[in-house]
Amino acid sequence: MKRCVERVALRSPTLPPATTTNCLLLGHQDYAIVDPASPWTEEQERLMAVVNQRREAGFNPSCIALTHHHHDHVGGVMALKGQTGLPVLAHPRTAELLTNTVEVDGFLEGGDVLETGELKWQVLHTPGHATGHLCFFHSETGECIVGDMLAGEGTIVLDPPEGDLSDYLHSLRRLMELDASLLYPAHGPALEDPHGILSHYIRHRLARTEQVAEEGRKKGRFTPQDLVPEIYADIPKSYWPIAARQVLCHLLYLVEQGDFSRHESGRFSTAGAKDG
Repeated sequence: MKRCVERVALRSPTLPPATTTNCLLLGHQDYAIVDPASPWTEEQERLMAVVNQRREAGFNPSCIALTHHHHDHVGGVMALKGQTGLPVLAHPRTAELLTNTVEVDGFLEGGDVLETGELKWQVLHTPGHATGHLCFFHSETGECIVGDMLAGEGTIVLDPPEGDLSDYLHSLRRLMELDASLLYPAHGPALEDPHGILSHYIRHRLARTEQVAEEGRKKGRFTPQDLVPEIYADIPKSYWPIAARQVLCHLLYLVEQGDFSRHESGRFSTAGAKDG
């Protein structure tokens, strides 16, 4: 079977070095539009030009589906809905987080099937980056829409409390269990070698966790910000606040594992050590 996904990279207010978010068209004569991302009129018009070109060829969209709620994924949803009348589908948690911003018409949850004509897409609930994050998998072609679980360019930010490392690792392992042949991230080109890429992401996060633990043991009592200069010495200081959120995510994972303690002061220490 031929590929079922078309990628339209739309300029969006996302984190550098990425400058675009992928709007993905799932299916052929009937298709879903995933993550119409851009809040900017010229990009919205560019997407509509693709939709109109497809209509001339007899291909018609059936819905707008969202991977999650982040602003660089949903900026063009209401404009597209206004122009097409398409229903918006999302996880219930995503709908909750988009209250008063995006009107969601129906829910998608893990285990559901998103149908685009004769094609059936398995819906997977994959929290970790966002609590309502969804992926879409077509078993016949092996294509999988992975949103912000992976990045074709840039990196994946895990920002607590939405970002949760334990959930993220579990979701990555679930994606590894699929017989996927091609992964479509939200930013950058499609990714080949799904098993190798997912394995790399898991190894990288676990290695970073060990690095955070090692630096934390050296400090004794510390805040996430205290660890950033050693762990993220290779990035500009302007990105250190984001890096501190990554360190926090790893520390919360280590607390969950019983290796560290979190104190009311906001500082952390090795498990059992008193704050003072």
